[in-house]
Amino acid sequence: MAKILEVKNLRTTFFTHLGEVQAVRGISFDLEEGDILGIVGESGSGKSVTSLSIMGLVDEPGRIVEGEVLFEGLDLTKLDQKEMSNYRGNEISMIFQDPMTSINPAFTVGNQLREVIMTHTGMNKEQAHQRALELLTMVGIPEPETRIKNHPYQFSGGMRQRALISMAIACNPKLLIADEPTTALDVTIQAQILELMRDLKTKINTSIILITHDLGVISEICNKVIVMYGGMIMEKADIISLFDNPQHPYTRGLMLSVPRNVTGKKARLIPIEGSPPDLMAPPSGCPFSPRCQHAMEICLKKAAPLFKISDTQEASCWLHHPDAPEVKGFVKVAGEK
Repeated sequence: MAKILEVKNLRTTFFTHLGEVQAVRGISFDLEEGDILGIVGESGSGKSVTSLSIMGLVDEPGRIVEGEVLFEGLDLTKLDQKEMSNYRGNEISMIFQDPMTSINPAFTVGNQLREVIMTHTGMNKEQAHQRALELLTMVGIPEPETRIKNHPYQFSGGMRQRALISMAIACNPKLLIADEPTTALDVTIQAQILELMRDLKTKINTSIILITHDLGVISEICNKVIVMYGGMIMEKADIISLFDNPQHPYTRGLMLSVPRNVTGKKARLIPIEGSPPDLMAPPSGCPFSPRCQHAMEICLKKAAPLFKISDTQEASCWLHHPDAPEVKGFVKVAGEK
């Protein structure tokens, strides 16, 4: 499979009057055509800033200070806003977290959908109207001829999210980034939205990056996962390896803090003690080390490289070093990447 996206040593910082917030700190990953990549982590881990950096939507006082974002070999960080607008919405689209703040309440859904289509495709108003009806039908909105005349407040939460998805896929983008697309939805609607995204991947042949804090959502739709914490990548893996044998203490902590009452028996949640790091003064070592029960002296001083556990799994943890103490379940490797 060809790589559609390559992120290399990306660093995004917000220069505030209180100091520099290092939101994303040197992350690298690839996305192959047809893949659904999940980026997971708790609030403040750098997930959303990563997506905004890819889209070229980081506003002042934030900016990308280092790294490359290669889309089909073209470095998007080198484009100005006018050049980037030719890609944004056309080749790369984004589904934002809250549809109520992403759709203009003053205009009908049809008006906004037609504008997207006409801006990027050159269709006239009548052609764009027909395309808008097709899109609303594709995302499962009933009675599209009537609903296209409605304002966003006349839609339910699930329907607003579907309308937002229809705008994102209007130009059949090659890359679709979904930032917490199911957070505000109930479980039934959440399942419908995930099923819709899975269907759209096949219908419009797009690659997807799904950003969430919910491991349950990740397990439903993704085939590869990146675990982020403190603006850095803690683990990369295929979905089976991650859930069967997580290889970073933070990933294991996330797993244990998820409700596990699937057998009808009561089970106590095991929270991750402590607080996320202050990204104005991030630790020099592993960002998770102050909360990690396995932390060693080197963890406090130097962040670990991504150790290759297998062909499908890497973890940034010193427990994988051949000289590290034995810890049950952690795989030692001969060298580092």
